[in-house]
Parts: sequence; structure tokens; C-alpha cells
Amino acid sequence: MQLINIGFGNTVMADRIIAVINSGSSPARKLKELAKDGKRLVDVTEGRRTRSLLVMDSNHVVLSSIQPDTISQRLASLQLDLHVSAALKGKETK
Repeated sequence: MQLINIGFGNTVMADRIIAVINSGSSPARKLKELAKDGKRLVDVTEGRRTRSLLVMDSNHVVLSSIQPDTISQRLASLQLDLHVSAALKGKETK
């Protein structure tokens, strides 16, 4: 279980994120409204501007004030760390 920081001390499980979307587009606003109507919207912006939407595998939408690029970089870094640690474990067992 790997957690990723999405702002203000809030974290989500990295392997449950399906997409990270910029909040500025019209389809993103529509997705936000549909999630709100379906009571599947989680707002962790603490009153700040929404910059990204995280679509989760549970069909929830999480609003974050962190830039989508930053979240993507954190996810990529986490994946790299997993690959490096797996490679190091492989060397230790040989």
C-alpha cells in the first residue's frame, strides 16, 4: 500500500488512482457535478482553488489544490522507487 500526498496532509492510495485531470476543462467540470450529485465527491482543497481532479477506481472524484503535473510527478517518483527497491531486493537474494 503506497500513499501519495494530495495536499494539506491528505493522502490517497496511489494504486487506486485511475486518472489525474486538470480542473479547467468543461468535461472536468461536468465530471465534478456528476460526482457531487451522486455523493461521490471528496473535496480536500480546504477552500482553495481546485487545480486537479483525481478519478479513483471506486468511482469517487477527489478535488485537490495541487497541480496535476505535481501529482503526476509524485506518482512517477513512487513508481521509480518501487522499481529500484525491487531491483535491489533481487540483487540481495542472488
